[in-house]
Amino acid sequence: MAYPAAFKYTKDHEWIELAGDRGKVGITDYAQQQLGDVVYMDLPNVGERLKAGESFGTIESVKAVSDLYAPVSGEVVEVNTALKSKPELVNSDPHGSWMIVLKLADPGETGTLLDATKYAELVK
Repeated sequence: MAYPAAFKYTKDHEWIELAGDRGKVGITDYAQQQLGDVVYMDLPNVGERLKAGESFGTIESVKAVSDLYAPVSGEVVEVNTALKSKPELVNSDPHGSWMIVLKLADPGETGTLLDATKYAELVK
């Protein structure tokens, strides 16, 4: 699986797709493979403020419950409510199934994230 070059990645296996001062956040293909079949997600509410590295919810699979971590600090401005009824979309389309949209508090924070090449090396 190729990791989209336009995305930035965390060592915790989240991705962020930046557009101006906003970023869509989801989990990587590697993360969904490790989790197995996703059955439930607990996502934050619009308006919540997150710090980089802070948990913004949980994802539950048949194997485990894992925390989801914010790649950057910001305010949740949108939540993908479709994932509440169809969490398995994360398995079939991990890089298209965003979970939240953050309005970035500090766009400079994205400089600490991995590019697609470095992330692919991390999960080899």
